Amino acid sequence: MTFQPVPDPIPARMRGLNRAEICDVNFTEFVKGWNRRADVRPAATDAILDGSALDAAGFRELFESQLISRHLDLMARVLRLQSKVFYTIGSSGHEGNAMVARLTRHTDPAFLHYRSGGFMAERFRKLPGMDPVMDSALSFAASKDDPASGGRHKVWGSKPLWVLPQTSTIASHLPKALGTAIAIEAGRRLGHTLPIPDDSIAVCSFGDASANHATAQTAFNAAAWTAYQKLPAPVLFVCEDNGIGISVKTPPGWIGSRFRNMDGLDYFYADGLDLAAGYGDVQAAVEHCRASRRPTFLHLRTNRIMGHAGTDFEIEWRSIDELCRVEAGDPLLRSAAIALDSGLMTKDEVIDLYESIRKRCFAAAEEADRRPKLERLEDVVAPLAPYSPARVKAEAERADYGERRLQAFGSEAKLPENQPPRHLAIQINNALHDIFAKYPETLLFGEDVAQKGGVYTVTKGLQKAFGPRRVFNTLLDETMILGMAQGFANVGLLPIPEIQYLAYFHNACDQIRGEAASLQFFSNDQYANPMVVRIAGLGYQRGFGGHFHNDNSITALRDIPGLVVGCPSRGDDAATMLRTLTALAKVDGRVSVFLEPIALYMTKDLYEAGDGGWLTDYPPPGEAMPLGEGRVYGEGNDDLVIFTYGNGVPMSLRAVREIERARGWKCRVVDLRWLVPLNEAWIREQASGARRILIVDEGRHSAGVGEGVITAIIEGGFGARPFRRVVGADTYTPLAGAAFLVIPGEQDIVDAATELAG
Repeated sequence: MTFQPVPDPIPARMRGLNRAEICDVNFTEFVKGWNRRADVRPAATDAILDGSALDAAGFRELFESQLISRHLDLMARVLRLQSKVFYTIGSSGHEGNAMVARLTRHTDPAFLHYRSGGFMAERFRKLPGMDPVMDSALSFAASKDDPASGGRHKVWGSKPLWVLPQTSTIASHLPKALGTAIAIEAGRRLGHTLPIPDDSIAVCSFGDASANHATAQTAFNAAAWTAYQKLPAPVLFVCEDNGIGISVKTPPGWIGSRFRNMDGLDYFYADGLDLAAGYGDVQAAVEHCRASRRPTFLHLRTNRIMGHAGTDFEIEWRSIDELCRVEAGDPLLRSAAIALDSGLMTKDEVIDLYESIRKRCFAAAEEADRRPKLERLEDVVAPLAPYSPARVKAEAERADYGERRLQAFGSEAKLPENQPPRHLAIQINNALHDIFAKYPETLLFGEDVAQKGGVYTVTKGLQKAFGPRRVFNTLLDETMILGMAQGFANVGLLPIPEIQYLAYFHNACDQIRGEAASLQFFSNDQYANPMVVRIAGLGYQRGFGGHFHNDNSITALRDIPGLVVGCPSRGDDAATMLRTLTALAKVDGRVSVFLEPIALYMTKDLYEAGDGGWLTDYPPPGEAMPLGEGRVYGEGNDDLVIFTYGNGVPMSLRAVREIERARGWKCRVVDLRWLVPLNEAWIREQASGARRILIVDEGRHSAGVGEGVITAIIEGGFGARPFRRVVGADTYTPLAGAAFLVIPGEQDIVDAATELAG
């Protein structure tokens, strides 16, 4: 039997070329081989093709935007090999998203998929004097001059164009896009002056694979939940369906089947591979969203020309025939055909435009490569955690809202500073009333926080005092609660979302880690998500609990860059800390977590029943606690210094009384109060005179706050002092009395002191 070679479907002229080069050659050969000639050049206002909603002038600009996007991709693939470009996830095949940019406004906040080169090129037309090519080249080159992120990441972003920077987004931006849409309407109803027009919509694009992600499903469900209640939520979800996620195929028809008949989402389909055919359908979706104020789902057909990124060699997992079909569906070939078939452009004009944009992109890239890069750590982290101590202090202590306070509390006699000492829960409640009176733009929301006042009545009376538009319940979805918080922050409101228990935060951690806390960093401090997230947590509840109500793990909070975490142990501290945290949000746009120890909410006594030793007076307006400032009990006592926080504070004070009685030591208890970032200089100062050191950490043995305290002490040169750590076990918290076997107790502190004495 004679072997018959299989014909090579790749033309000889293209052998040895990579996918980017093949796509490049395809375009020029397609145009040069065009053999039809139109008789008449259409006028600018004529439809580009019969029956199209797109006029000739609009098509010409969209085509140019598509070409800019394509040549940025081609440039990136070439210059990445020369280490002049550091990002190769391209937009090729998705250039039809330029239609969405053309039909929306530059004041419509946009949260974009990473394949949004066409969208960005087109949105840049909305304001004069802006250059999408140079701006993009600076971002590709990680240049310090990049106007979006300052060289910190390749992002699609622009402050003047209301494109909030996203990194390699896989669905995590959908909740905050929906939150922004809800916030536009909420702000208008509250009489809040929005930074964008009242009829703005939020635009959110993503891929068909990302549509399956749990975070995306959260947003779709919340959008439908909102629409079901006839609440406005003008978000335009744009699913750019190219049929594949890296190498995993989306079942044909899945997106249409899944979303076409989903209650609460108004579905539109548009062909993103054909500007003439798709424009009218995109226009219908945008106009519907803006007019109806309903969540709208635009299913945009796209294609992925070239691999997922420069390192994706598709030939290893896709057949040649399939690759040829993909390349034949290149939307730029269709746009070239429209330009030629309509008579708008000649073959030479198309090629000249194509090559002129190529030169422009490479010239910009070479210039961007010469621009300065981030070379110092302090420059890299500069926008991560801005802090203006003097301004924050002044804002926290500002007390010029007396009339609103009187309205909130009812009378001078009812002001909290005129009341007897109260426990932690009441003083947090009083502080929240104060904050709401001080900042009319404040909102508080979460599960059960409104009429019920929260599981522990900490928010009791707030809705009655300030109304359901400012204090309201949400659906049971922590991801969406934090997504909404980001949306409200985006339009200038001050959100105070509540996560009901610390264990529930872990369900939604990425909304803070990957989204809210990263925005200042990746936007070079042009955008921020100012918010104070209240979380009830930690252990020691009696008669109630188990893991989800006694979670003592704060590890997920400790390693989020830029986040501030405060943890009060008593009511007066809680009030002054909340004033500082809200001021930090207002002045520096920071994201913070206020971790409230549940077991101390109602605690009144310290040593004996009825002593009232853990009740505190309410600090009147004008008093605030500086960020990082701790509290010391037993100032100057050096025989034993105990570092602790939260429940550990009253527990340590009780243990100290026994230790001092038994050993004659003079002991000092140091309440850290601020857990992230730790005030390492102050910790070292407190450790400097200590004869013995004990760290009481109610968190877990691994990755707890105590590790940070020990590190600060050792790095400060005080590691030779005898020290011990009393800490929780590395386990989940069991139910009932068994819970107290896994977290520190007073006797553990006494026993540790005995070891130090020995």
